[in-house]
Amino acid sequence: MSSNTEYSQFQDTSNPNLCQEITQRIQRSHQNRISFAEYMDLALYHPQYGYYARIGDTKIGTGGDFMTSPHLAVEFGSCLSKQIYELWKLLGKPEPFHLVEMGAGQGKLAVDILDYLQHQHPDLFSVLNFIIIEKSTAMRDLQKQKLEKWLDKISWSSWDEIEENSLVGCCFANELVDAFPVHQIVRQDGKLQEIYVTTNDSSEGSPFVSQIGEPSTPRLSEYLQWLGIDLESSNYPEGYCSEINLAALDWLATVAKKLQRGYLITIDYGHSTQRYYSPQRPQGTLQCYYQHRYHDNPYIHVGNQDITAHVNFTALQRHGDDCGLQTVGMTKQGIFLMALGIGDAIASLPATVGQDIQKLIERRHALHQLIDPSGMGNFGVLVQSKEAPSGKLTGLP
Repeated sequence: MSSNTEYSQFQDTSNPNLCQEITQRIQRSHQNRISFAEYMDLALYHPQYGYYARIGDTKIGTGGDFMTSPHLAVEFGSCLSKQIYELWKLLGKPEPFHLVEMGAGQGKLAVDILDYLQHQHPDLFSVLNFIIIEKSTAMRDLQKQKLEKWLDKISWSSWDEIEENSLVGCCFANELVDAFPVHQIVRQDGKLQEIYVTTNDSSEGSPFVSQIGEPSTPRLSEYLQWLGIDLESSNYPEGYCSEINLAALDWLATVAKKLQRGYLITIDYGHSTQRYYSPQRPQGTLQCYYQHRYHDNPYIHVGNQDITAHVNFTALQRHGDDCGLQTVGMTKQGIFLMALGIGDAIASLPATVGQDIQKLIERRHALHQLIDPSGMGNFGVLVQSKEAPSGKLTGLP
């Protein structure tokens, strides 16, 4: 998600019902605290009061809290569709072809992909089985409204409802993994510790505060050892803080189990392990988004702001290897889109927009944002495969 506005102090708008739910969860828990991952899961995905459960309030887009690539221009979906069509051909044009979107948001990207394939590649469209994996009921309802004209092509499902080794096609996720709940870790007294969330006894400020304690699971230290990161090294300063996304590894393993033959495309902002856990990044990557401004306080606007953390692409690739997913390639979103023809779309704007100068400027600006190397163009695009040809792809020059 993108924003370039500095954080300024807001009047807190936390959802009192959600705060009460989280407080009760803390009070029922061991040592009167929960992991930050559990807190983040409740803040974003509580079925009634979580941020994404209330997405009908329009959190995404120009009037919301953040902007995603599909909301900027239909060309993002068109370029992704071109790559999907190429993958279908590489697989030998299977019938049916399962196209699985995980975390479809408001359905904008699905609309653009289905519209493009229907008009540009009717051969693929005719055998398409579009599946949306979405846990939010509110999101599902909104997606069904947006995708009403293609309901005969689409089904909504959970991973539990899909048999293992049953999917032949392509799974894709755009800005999904960054919203998975993360554990927060910290170096204290020279060793690995975890940041927990507990209630704030003070009458001032947020109802929740951080508390440091022993790691909640051995998976945290195992994760760092697996990646060759030693927080006890003198390279890391006291108080160094970062995140570990165990949910991303679990998600990747699930996709690998469900996929019989095909590809996984993950598009998100993130880093390699060495950049992610650089000693020069002592405060981690956690960010909050509220009304197109970002800040680093997850304890305000509870239930009314997005909370994200950058993706560790090295971890996705290495865990993919363990799960039977081969890395086909990785690139930046700007390069991916340019290779798939977004430059031609920019060049043809005068012909497609006409004489409306203001519209021409707006459209050009939107397309440039998608490939801007200092913004969305720097997002990572990771393509992995299972039991599928790994030939050269147009989007991975």
